[in-house]
Amino acid sequence: MYASNWTTLGPQQVQALRNMDRSRQERGRQLEQAGHGPQETPFTVILAETGLQLRRYEPAAAGGPAVLLVPAPIKRAYIWDLAPAISVVQRWQERGYRVYLAEWLPMPDGDPAIGLADYGDRMLSSCQRAIEADSGEASLTVVGHSLGGILAAIYSAMHPEHVTATVLLESPLRFGHGASCFAPLVKATPDAQQIADTFRHVPGAFLNLMSAMAEPQAFGWERATDRWLSLFDPKALATHMQVERWSHDEFPLPGKLFVDIVESLYRNDDFMGGRLVINGRTIGPADLRAPLISVVDFRSKVIPPAAMVPFHEATSSARKQVLQYHGDIGVNLQHVGVLAGRNAHATLWPTIFDWLGAPAASGA
Repeated sequence: MYASNWTTLGPQQVQALRNMDRSRQERGRQLEQAGHGPQETPFTVILAETGLQLRRYEPAAAGGPAVLLVPAPIKRAYIWDLAPAISVVQRWQERGYRVYLAEWLPMPDGDPAIGLADYGDRMLSSCQRAIEADSGEASLTVVGHSLGGILAAIYSAMHPEHVTATVLLESPLRFGHGASCFAPLVKATPDAQQIADTFRHVPGAFLNLMSAMAEPQAFGWERATDRWLSLFDPKALATHMQVERWSHDEFPLPGKLFVDIVESLYRNDDFMGGRLVINGRTIGPADLRAPLISVVDFRSKVIPPAAMVPFHEATSSARKQVLQYHGDIGVNLQHVGVLAGRNAHATLWPTIFDWLGAPAASGA
């Protein structure tokens, strides 16, 4: 049923999916022209390499500790900074942090061999070195959402000496029974490498189709319901439309990264099992030792508690806590509500900051 024909897509089908990406991007541009674009905080790019820019948001707090925000590498990063009232970037600034964000960019067509080790270790290590050169801070708080949380957790496990604390927001970190709505899709796909070879870079439209097939309620009915409920609240409707614009602003996933995620994580559950090999080193949850917050939406079928809580419990963090996100109206996709929801900004983020405690000034 699910993926039986995905490994035998013909040239016309492949091109149709790529064209669908362009159509969705054009629809996003139309939404932005209609006034639904992001209202981003000013920033300076302090590092640029293939597939990555590191943003430093202005004004940078003098003497404040550093925080690195790690988005998922499938859509643009401004979901963290849609508008001042719902900007995760600005919440960290208000608490006295120097805020940096790893902005993932499309990889060149000729270079698909960039995988989990590059995103979770090499590229985030480049960010850490640039942040240290910029701020004088050798360690930082690492915050990741969704697939970005996987990357943040990998980096924290690989480099505990550089991590002050880790915050994981609705991040899939365990993929056993009942932990992933994508399990039937993965089971029906004999080899993700065949899909990667077909596309080289896997189109966002293909990933959207996978998501809609895996969980039609979250990626279909919930969005429609949120749109209807938002009609009675101008602020909620404004956010809903901004998230709608963002949802069209995607780019292809490098083929190797797609294979690593499907095979090493979703199929084999290597990270949870302590078998994930990153640049010659084998890691698991026990290698994550920094203070840890895991934010879970207990209603979610996309990232259910079973996808996060067992990993959280298996870490070596001496101080850790699971926090619950209760949802919002106006966020379009509940999965991004932790970033863009008014309820999240009113209650969840203050709780996170209270748990982390007052940031220590540089050199303190």
